[in-house]
Amino acid sequence: ALFFSGNALLPGAEPAAHCYCGHQFGQFAGQLGDGAAMYLGEVCTAAGERWELQLKGAGPTPFSRQADGRKVLRSSIREFLCSEAMFHLGIPTTRAGACVTSQSTVVRDVFYDGNPRYEKCTVVLRIASTFLRFGSFEIFKSADEHTGREGPSVGRNDIRIQMLDYVIGTFYPEIQAAHAADSVQRNAAFFREVTRRTARMVAEWQCVGFCHGVLNTDNMSIVGLTIDYGPFGFLDRYDPDHVCNASDGAGRYAYSKQPEVCKWNLQKLAEALEPELPRELGEAILAEEFDAEFHRHHLHKMRRKLGLVRAELEGDGALVARLLETMRLTGADFTNTFYLLSSFPVGPEPPDAPEFLDALTAQCASLEELKLAFRPQMDPRQLSMMLMLAQSNPQLFALIGTRANVTKELERVEQQSRLEQLSSAELLSRNRGHWADWLQEYRARLEKDREGSGDSDAWLAEHLRVMRANNPKYILRNYIAQNAIEAAENGDFSEASRHLSPSVRRVLKLLEAPYCTEGEATEVPEVEGAGGAGSGGHPYSAKPPLWAAELCVT
Repeated sequence: ALFFSGNALLPGAEPAAHCYCGHQFGQFAGQLGDGAAMYLGEVCTAAGERWELQLKGAGPTPFSRQADGRKVLRSSIREFLCSEAMFHLGIPTTRAGACVTSQSTVVRDVFYDGNPRYEKCTVVLRIASTFLRFGSFEIFKSADEHTGREGPSVGRNDIRIQMLDYVIGTFYPEIQAAHAADSVQRNAAFFREVTRRTARMVAEWQCVGFCHGVLNTDNMSIVGLTIDYGPFGFLDRYDPDHVCNASDGAGRYAYSKQPEVCKWNLQKLAEALEPELPRELGEAILAEEFDAEFHRHHLHKMRRKLGLVRAELEGDGALVARLLETMRLTGADFTNTFYLLSSFPVGPEPPDAPEFLDALTAQCASLEELKLAFRPQMDPRQLSMMLMLAQSNPQLFALIGTRANVTKELERVEQQSRLEQLSSAELLSRNRGHWADWLQEYRARLEKDREGSGDSDAWLAEHLRVMRANNPKYILRNYIAQNAIEAAENGDFSEASRHLSPSVRRVLKLLEAPYCTEGEATEVPEVEGAGGAGSGGHPYSAKPPLWAAELCVT
């Protein structure tokens, strides 16, 4: 605890804070740097691995500016749990080695609403091969045409060369060996590999419903890891436009936009590598590699999630697209829907198909959930004023930059009006119709897959094994994290806690085994309010309670 709270130095540690820049929400912010993180050094293992140790929240650094360099229990537990959850889901990520809290407090205005409160100081031990990021190479950027800001190392191409030599030689040694005599080709191969890794990483995110929340260039790893866990979130109800960061009013980092934003960030990395990587070469690599690699990996993962283990057919992409559209139309729970599909009865006319349809529609959003999700966000008078302004002074309306917000608000009002005319029975009937149509298509596709195997029993075993290995039962839902945080704030970290709120250790234990093990039956996920863990499912795999929709993550 002394070492990992920052109160004592490990032997050989050389603490330092990292200087980097970044494009934040699309604008170049200039010099940023580790304002709350401190590099300790590297641990080299007998197997030849290098692990960089970093403390987050241990106090001020040279880049803290006016901040105190502290992190609090709430955000630290979220990072600690999500780092480990992502690792056990099989997604490239930084790790969390420890979480140390104390009685020391700092004042934080959690929701930026003028209601600050005291929170416990907490330090997270982060572990990764490197914490270098796209923004690390933006320190050389000349004055930005929009913001006028520049990096602190403008003109220092010697440092850029030194950084490239270090990064490629250390983390991409096969590229260094293959192109030792030609630095331009070496740098091109490096950028190509970073592009591919980033495309695969964001494809993995999309396949588990993970939303990063703050995909600035300073939060993008140079080795393709998920890095910097802030206002992240996993999808509950499938909504491609979901924004997990309450500060992202424009929805720049919405779930569906993550691939596009990662590609944009790679463009900024390509610009930052010039002249060591000619701009036109970097842009050509990005155009050639990113979209192709993302779609290839995403479809590969989706085939695995649907248990298509033999033939790869041309129509599989359309099948996945129609599945996601069905999930959107019915407000299906992302994780539980895929998990349930693992128990879909295979065969031309299986006897238990109606029961499966019942279980599947139970994971769709209720009328109450939908009304809550689509409730208007603006005061009707404010909306009326905005519409009047749009008509009377469109130039000023455009300057204010609220067109997207007003459009979205009008959609909410319209959707709310439609929901008021809908009964629960009508909603259920509609949902059953949507799912019956898609399941018929899915059953036909599974039959083609089975026919191509030759051995139906072997195919079924492989089908189930692959689906169970790719569709998690447990993810770090916001409400579960919040319950764990509240328990920890009351002093409960223990696994043995018997009260309702899950402790941090108990949640961590579940997240360390997110998939069904070999031979374990696929349970029907718990439905909130249906009777608790004893009724067949585990409460931590349940759809979120209604109050979870009110959680605000900043």
